[in-house]
Amino acid sequence: AVAAPAPWHVRPRPKPGALVANIEGWPLGVPTADCGPILFVDPNARVIGGAHAGWKGALTGVLESTIDAMEKLGADRTGIVAAIGPLIRQESYEVGNEFVERFIDADAENGKFFLPGDREGHAMFDLAGFIRMRLENSGVLMIDDLGIDTYADERFFSYRRSVHRKEADYGRLVHAIALE
Repeated sequence: AVAAPAPWHVRPRPKPGALVANIEGWPLGVPTADCGPILFVDPNARVIGGAHAGWKGALTGVLESTIDAMEKLGADRTGIVAAIGPLIRQESYEVGNEFVERFIDADAENGKFFLPGDREGHAMFDLAGFIRMRLENSGVLMIDDLGIDTYADERFFSYRRSVHRKEADYGRLVHAIALE
């Protein structure tokens, strides 16, 4: 996670997995198209954060690094509220055995985030549940999950849906948070 002291006016701009800030009136945006947009706020410390938590970022610590960066700006993890936005949900997220093994190798307890898939050698991954567990294990206990499946809900862009339909491109959603 990167602390953003002010808007970047240089190119190329950094492309971190998460941003944190304590600047009023300046929104942080998180683009996604199936990955988990996680928005954070510590209303008492007036610190915000936004993280792009796909499977890789969630597995490798983007959520924890966001919380750590927020603390450096004065936030208290026990006072942070997190929102899990629209993302691909377990009923739509089929993965292969090599994917499952990567999570199990990281921690055997991760097996609880997989259900058997319809196809042999495949499983259904609960990204939202995995994100919630990582947030809770980091001390963030106020978590709002919108419960929206980007793949199933046509109101939202979905990378996976566009691939299955053989579409040329897919859109991106932008989720934003700002201090007033």
